[in-house]
Amino acid sequence: MRHRMTWLLLLVCLAGCKQPDSRSATAPAAEAAKSDSTPTATATPPPAAPAPTPAPQPVVIPAGTILEARISQALSTARNRAGDPFTASLERPVDIGGREVLPRGATMRGHVTTSRSSGRLEGRAVIGITLDSIELNGQDVPVVTSLDTRTSAAHKKHNLEMIGGGSGVGALIGVLAGGGKGAAIGALAGAGAGAAGAAATGKEEVEIPAETVFTFRLKSPVNLPQP
Repeated sequence: MRHRMTWLLLLVCLAGCKQPDSRSATAPAAEAAKSDSTPTATATPPPAAPAPTPAPQPVVIPAGTILEARISQALSTARNRAGDPFTASLERPVDIGGREVLPRGATMRGHVTTSRSSGRLEGRAVIGITLDSIELNGQDVPVVTSLDTRTSAAHKKHNLEMIGGGSGVGALIGVLAGGGKGAAIGALAGAGAGAAGAAATGKEEVEIPAETVFTFRLKSPVNLPQP
């Protein structure tokens, strides 16, 4: 009886040792299932590079554009000579496509092209000027423009009559003094006296006061610098 009980205990022990551990068997499967169900983290793409800023389009003032300039100083055929510089300011702003590209008051520079007094009792005095540059954004922008001129009035008729009158008086004096030969000499002398008197008042000059407005036309396009 005692031997039978021993055998039964041995069989029970052996049966317990052979029973598999359900927890240890299911643990790897559960871990595998868990790893399969976990969503895979996706890499975040880098932010897109900002689009490059477009380069500003150049501004071009076309040929033929009118520029009105108010000169800053007086000009005269008596004082100024060809090549003398002058400054002016833009009288009216310039718009291109509805956009103001040259503001009123912009500084302009130019020079005298012609300066000529009238002859004595003939011809007219004339002075001509042109623009060379416009200041914009601290830069002098070269320009090529037409000329603008001012001309004196024609000599007055009484100056010429003075010469004729002098000739007549001289001829009369010559006749009284010495006949025909004296008349010719007297006429020349009288003409000289008349011319001298007319010359004192007959020479014309062009005087242009400061703040006078001149009008110019661009002869070629102008590329303006960007700010």
